[in-house]
Amino acid sequence: MVIKVYVASSSGSIAVKKHQQAVVGFLEANRINFQEVDITMLEEQRLWMYRNIPKEKKPEKGNPLPPQIFNEDRYCGDYEDFFQSKENNTVFAFLGLSSPLSKTNLEC
Repeated sequence: MVIKVYVASSSGSIAVKKHQQAVVGFLEANRINFQEVDITMLEEQRLWMYRNIPKEKKPEKGNPLPPQIFNEDRYCGDYEDFFQSKENNTVFAFLGLSSPLSKTNLEC
């Protein structure tokens, strides 16, 4: 399974940049394998992201903002969802991954 983080490398929004950095930084710090997908470089990737975000997660006006997080083709959530999972210590479940702690507990 590959976690995909859809980002915009040329975003003019400081908030979007900070949110992207927070997600990517957390994944790197926790050695979670992921692929960064820049939606500003390939129109096809941007359109795929928009099409695969559930209707209830799309804003009333405009397009969903990055970062958007997927596990392969399964939508995990946006920055707010990620932040909540981080606060609740449920990031691995949010990403659809087994926790490294559960593997440790099985070995005991």
